[in-house]
Amino acid sequence: MTESQSQQPEHHKKTRKIKQDPNAPYVRPKLIMPNDHKKLLLHTCCAPCAGEIIAAVMASDVEFTIFFYNPNIHPHKEYLIRKEENKRFAEKNNIPFIDADYDRAEWFERVKGLEHEPERGERCTKCFDMRLERTALYAHEHGFPVIATSLGISRWKNQEQVYDCGRRAAARYDDVIFWDFNWRKDGGSARSDRIRKEERFYKQEYCGCVYSLRDANKWREEKGLGKIEIGVQYYSLDEK
Repeated sequence: MTESQSQQPEHHKKTRKIKQDPNAPYVRPKLIMPNDHKKLLLHTCCAPCAGEIIAAVMASDVEFTIFFYNPNIHPHKEYLIRKEENKRFAEKNNIPFIDADYDRAEWFERVKGLEHEPERGERCTKCFDMRLERTALYAHEHGFPVIATSLGISRWKNQEQVYDCGRRAAARYDDVIFWDFNWRKDGGSARSDRIRKEERFYKQEYCGCVYSLRDANKWREEKGLGKIEIGVQYYSLDEK
């Protein structure tokens, strides 16, 4: 356990357990936010990652708003598809959706010199910092006591790397807390997979930035596969 983990109040990780019949349909437990707050600003990176988290928060009597701020996504066509998929799911569930700026130039400035860092390296830290700092600022300015992000649910991400960035961002303000709940646990990852198939979300074949696209295409070429085609692949219930 890291020092930052040990300093986190125990209630950051609690849920109200509901005893369930193993043969009965799944009943979501009600999640408890830090300090038992009831208002949340949820940063989302994309619909496939956010679907399970949105469903879990909806079941927990929490008033929340989605904050879409992802200037890392490249090219612009990919950015628009990911945003619209996220927005579609929000509107379907009557969740307020904040469409933040696509300030791509600032993102490139933040990661300058880190173009050849590997996935989960320092470039990713800078990227998470930028997105979660903007989330925390909006929360501070608009009365949201808690922020969270969908970035950590993906198995391709280092969850603790994401959450360290979230804690640093929230620590800038004395009225904002970062909720470091582990969305993967207790079947969260499996439910996330099911939701993306049920909703037939757009299937993203790389993390999002121009450098991850470059590296994904390089790997595909080495395997004799074609380059990634933007806006083509979607999840399906027929997938295994």
